[in-house]
Amino acid sequence: MTVASEVKQCLASMKGIESSLSTLALTMVDPQSKKALEDSRQLVGEAILELSERIGVLEREELQYKGF
Repeated sequence: MTVASEVKQCLASMKGIESSLSTLALTMVDPQSKKALEDSRQLVGEAILELSERIGVLEREELQYKGF
């Protein structure tokens, strides 16, 4: 498995985690629990954005990784 495919697999996993956190937050009744899940989802979302940017840099700098 190439570096690019591993990074993209990680990104897909993180998107799944973000979705799960969002779904759990919607089902929570307790305001503290809901806020904790929403805060966690936001942090994961920020990490997703950073990782997406890194993938773009990886593809631009290392043409052999483009499109994987």
